[in-house]
Amino acid sequence: MRNEQGPLPTDIYLSFVSSLYHNRGMLVIGMLLHVATFLLVFLKTSDAFYLACIVAILFLWVLRNLDMMRFDRSDLSDADDAAVRRWENRYIAGGVAVALTCGAACAYAIAVTRDSFAQLACISVTLASLSPLVGRNFGSERAVLLLLSSAACLPMMIAALSLGDPFMAALAFLILPFILSTRMMANNVRSFLSEKVLSARNDNLLSAEQIGTIASQFETALNSMTRGLFMLDRHSRVAVVNERAAELLRLGDKAELKGMPIDDVLERGARGMALDAEKSEYIATQLHLLIAGRRSRTLISIAEDLFLEFAAYPRENGEVVLILEDMTAHVLAERQILYMARFDMLTGLPSRNHFAELVHDAMGVDAAPDRDVGFLLLDVAEFRHVNDTRGHIAGDKLLKAIAVRLKSLAAAETIAARLMGDEFLVFFPNLPGRSDLKERICGLHAELQGTYVADGLRFEMAIDGGFVLVNASDFRFEELQIKADLALSEAKKRGHGGCAAFEEAMEARYLDRQKLKVDLREAVAGRALDLAYQPMFTPDGSRVESCEALARWIHPERGSVPPPVFIQLAEELGLVTELTRLVVAQACRDCLSWPPEVAVSVNLSVLDLRGDEIVGVLTGILKETGLAPDRLHLEITESCLMADPARVQKVLHQLRAGGMTIAIDDFGTGYSSLSYLDSLPVSVIKIDRSFVHDIDEDSRHFKLLLGIVNLARALELKIVAEGVETPEQLQLLRERNCADLIQGFVFAAPMPASAVAALCTHTSQARAASVGSPSADFHENPSQPKSLG
Repeated sequence: MRNEQGPLPTDIYLSFVSSLYHNRGMLVIGMLLHVATFLLVFLKTSDAFYLACIVAILFLWVLRNLDMMRFDRSDLSDADDAAVRRWENRYIAGGVAVALTCGAACAYAIAVTRDSFAQLACISVTLASLSPLVGRNFGSERAVLLLLSSAACLPMMIAALSLGDPFMAALAFLILPFILSTRMMANNVRSFLSEKVLSARNDNLLSAEQIGTIASQFETALNSMTRGLFMLDRHSRVAVVNERAAELLRLGDKAELKGMPIDDVLERGARGMALDAEKSEYIATQLHLLIAGRRSRTLISIAEDLFLEFAAYPRENGEVVLILEDMTAHVLAERQILYMARFDMLTGLPSRNHFAELVHDAMGVDAAPDRDVGFLLLDVAEFRHVNDTRGHIAGDKLLKAIAVRLKSLAAAETIAARLMGDEFLVFFPNLPGRSDLKERICGLHAELQGTYVADGLRFEMAIDGGFVLVNASDFRFEELQIKADLALSEAKKRGHGGCAAFEEAMEARYLDRQKLKVDLREAVAGRALDLAYQPMFTPDGSRVESCEALARWIHPERGSVPPPVFIQLAEELGLVTELTRLVVAQACRDCLSWPPEVAVSVNLSVLDLRGDEIVGVLTGILKETGLAPDRLHLEITESCLMADPARVQKVLHQLRAGGMTIAIDDFGTGYSSLSYLDSLPVSVIKIDRSFVHDIDEDSRHFKLLLGIVNLARALELKIVAEGVETPEQLQLLRERNCADLIQGFVFAAPMPASAVAALCTHTSQARAASVGSPSADFHENPSQPKSLG
């Protein structure tokens, strides 16, 4: 270590390095602050990176404490510069590791997490830990430089620059003045102390001029401190005070304070800050505890916008050094962090975790077991449609408007919160003299319905509600939420805007459904699902061109489970792709046993088309089974087209490029296909049975069917009519050339794969027999057997 005159003597160098290993209480406070902050960020974001930061901080704190204890035990009386430098390097390594962990957390929050709470929390705690850097580390120039710039600030600057945002880039460069000013302050303190110690050593007797110069320089350094300082003599009178202390306590001219008892100083400060007697007495009591050595530091709320931390350092001769620091920004940042953890930033309502705390507190205050409590779960119906059509800004403002109405409707004793998204919770505690709990819940729900104005727009909103009433003695928070959720599901089934009370039968149905999910997972894993096939005939009934594969699940206890039931369960379980893989593989194998001109048709779910995985799955199955790609037809519904149009188009084009045929199933029941028919690689449309079932009785339905047919013919698409059940329907379709293929009970019901082969043989023989007998027209006999097998 050097000063302006050259290297420092070893003993002075050692004293500077020893100062680094003192004041370990600050390390404990810093460790606790970092751990608490990263824990809050983890609870907010659920990102495991911040747990890793917690582990790193605790690990480094233990290592640094062990190293400091080793320093205490070391005999450095004969140490040379190299030995002292090793200890300096050890301290710097530990400090840099901690600063680098904080800097990395800030950089990760800025560039990766991008959560406003995570960014505010990480940056606040990092800058707060850097603010007293000069006071702790002035003894090592390298420590200040490395901890401040390389470890703590540099990662934040790099992260801000990596975003490519010019404003963030400007903010990154604004960190440089902070680094330079802090480093300059530390250098000034270190240079001043080293020069004065050397001067005192070299001159046994200082001249009056030299003493005056040193005093002036000491005064300048003292008044340049960012923290306030009092030096009290053994009688608790002020010996030294700096400008910052007088400023923080509003004491006026500091020259008037010298020799004044500290009690008089506090009274003067109380008058300057207009504090009441109770607050003044409290501050005096806390400072007396510090001066007496019963406490080392204390944080005092002087006012709503002023928080001061006092620390006392007694000396052996009875004197006391009092340090005070303005912690207002730190305290307010912590309050903001706590508020963000407890409350939803959009609506101002409690978050789910804080709601649970409030509910438990309410139950603890008045939990009379002879009264009921209510738990209401609310969901904004069709809220996603608002986001899709009006944008997320309008959606957020609508949620705020709903929250405002909810808070205005909820009575003082009720507790309302935002669960997540567009869901809200309301707790109705057990108050004496109130027997109308159900009416109050239903009344609040009814008042929430109706018109909302948000972002200059009017919205007519329906709110679904589910609630549960339970005796206070049976109160279980998680159980109540589950039951309210079951009631909410029941309300949604009945239509938008309803409110349902929980019934035990709902829980039984829920448990039954969960059991069915487990059984379905096992059935898919064990390939226990069967396939049936419904043929698609030419309109004259003479030939089968394709068969639609239909999944069937025969439960060992429940018997046949309807496809809509288990397919919905598969979607909820995320088993759709696995189910599709199972169905397609079996359908391709079965198709190989049919005549080569017969294809197989398989339905794809909207979930299948949300990624590119399905392309590889189907291509792999075709390669494995050896089925020609043009014999595999893929049916999608109109709802698939609306899920993610760009991605769906991309996937369908890839499948079509692989030789597979694309068909739109249940055509006409949606509202989007017309706009996509021109851009999608579709070859076939299947007209939904709802357009066919009464065409022989309702001329309007038949005209609507003809319109769809004309559109398909104009686009040169093949037409399949579904749900044809009667000879009259078939006759109309044939007369007006409304279909290229017929699928329905008029020709055949779903059948096993082996029966399809027999049916194809039968139709082939009938067609051959009709060649020599023109009068024996096969298609004039639609009453042939409906199913073989």
